[in-house]
Amino acid sequence: MFTRSFVRSMATAAKTVKPPVQLFGLDGTYATALYTASVKVSSVDQAAGSLNKLKTYLDTDSTTSGIVSNPALSLNDRTFVVQTLNSKLSLDKSVSNLLEVLAENNRLGLLGDIVKQFGVLTDAHNGVVEATVTSASPLDKKSLNRIQQAITGSEFVGQGKSLKINNQVNPDILGGLIVEVADRTVDLSISAKIAKLNKVLTESL
Repeated sequence: MFTRSFVRSMATAAKTVKPPVQLFGLDGTYATALYTASVKVSSVDQAAGSLNKLKTYLDTDSTTSGIVSNPALSLNDRTFVVQTLNSKLSLDKSVSNLLEVLAENNRLGLLGDIVKQFGVLTDAHNGVVEATVTSASPLDKKSLNRIQQAITGSEFVGQGKSLKINNQVNPDILGGLIVEVADRTVDLSISAKIAKLNKVLTESL
């Protein structure tokens, strides 16, 4: 059950705030609720800063991270952990409220996924379009710059927005590239071309 302060903030902001992108799943629901509440309580960037500070702390403290992700903790223990984190890190009010909700619902294990989903909302809020470029081996800086220029000048990005590129490596594609921008995918991989060729040959026999 959501804490009263979090619900009030979310309900009030929801009347005037629409998230920039639609997310799915339980982690997406929590991330969207945090986005909506943060607009009313503080700001999206402040909430993002607190979430990143929290993530960095948990990434470097394996003991606390293990405690947070332990679903067997009692409600009292989960509440104590959240209060300790809030006090130690001086978290933004909306993030503090979210942690209380997660502790109450025994969903603290979702925190890592919520951080990722909130990052999607923050990027969209700030006009950042994320593109994932998958290659068989890591791309050099020159190649990434050329790809960035090409995508930035396309309809995928749009005027007044900036592009952030992530290069993922997957040897299984054999060569070429797979470019994903928002909900669009352009598959220029060698593995895709081979699959198409195999399909043509199979249908011809």
